[in-house]
Amino acid sequence: VQLQAYGGGLVQPGGSLRLSCAASGFTFDNYDMSWVRQAPGKERELVARISASGSVSILDSMKDRFDISRDGVKNAVFLQMSSLKPEDTAVYYCTAIWLKMYWGQGTQVTVSS
Repeated sequence: VQLQAYGGGLVQPGGSLRLSCAASGFTFDNYDMSWVRQAPGKERELVARISASGSVSILDSMKDRFDISRDGVKNAVFLQMSSLKPEDTAVYYCTAIWLKMYWGQGTQVTVSS
């Protein structure tokens, strides 16, 4: 399982970012996918998850700002983030889930003016 997240960067409060994760080395359509973030000094937090069948669950506090989607042709999963806040600053990891959770390298998101 190989997962490569990208699309992070520096964004001003209120801005938007779209994170992408390229997946390879496994049958993408069989796996649930998720985005997990970890802010400095804080525990990891599951932000959003999308099942193999496309069912979406997003952390309640982010439902109105974040959205997760997947593309079975591109073998990719996306996290659309809007109205970003400084507290969204974290490293965002893409994960694949089937029997266990597989992690890729994260991408840094910094929300600051």
